[in-house]
Amino acid sequence: MGRWEPDARGRMIRAAMELFAERGFEQTTAGDIAESAGVTERTFFRHFADKREVLFDGSATMERTAYDAILAAPDHLSPLDAALAGMVTGGGLLEDLRDHAVRRSRIIAANPSLQERELLKLAAMVDATTEALRKRGVTEPAASLAAHSAVTVFHVAFARWVSAEEPPGLAECIAEAAAALRALR
Repeated sequence: MGRWEPDARGRMIRAAMELFAERGFEQTTAGDIAESAGVTERTFFRHFADKREVLFDGSATMERTAYDAILAAPDHLSPLDAALAGMVTGGGLLEDLRDHAVRRSRIIAANPSLQERELLKLAAMVDATTEALRKRGVTEPAASLAAHSAVTVFHVAFARWVSAEEPPGLAECIAEAAAALRALR
């Protein structure tokens, strides 16, 4: 493949996932990914800050989608339900990408520095969710509590979704985790 071929970003993501699964994250370089995808290393760095970002490529889009959904949620929803609506909508971006999500999850689980990065991305989701709730007029501590709770529900639901052999959809996993949270009273 030449560098002029379409979908360089997609090719790099697919190549990285294959190499990370085959060789391991630490043993794979950005140069390896670029070569496998048929692009230059310079092209790789035009798309990604580093090789970790290949695994977190959709995080900002999911965060923005959840943020927008929280702002668009019906006014009558509680802060938690508005935040959960954001998680369902953001998570909806993943519904057709389950195989990728499963592979990605395994790669992250095998590498402590990637686990840390995942937690940082979840923290950014909490911050965005809190900000969206505040824009809806939710005050503290309710905004922070709802945001942390909704992102935790998403995290638990996502883990179930990628680990189950025959999982329901991610939205259903989120609904079940939210119901389990509410039952903790």
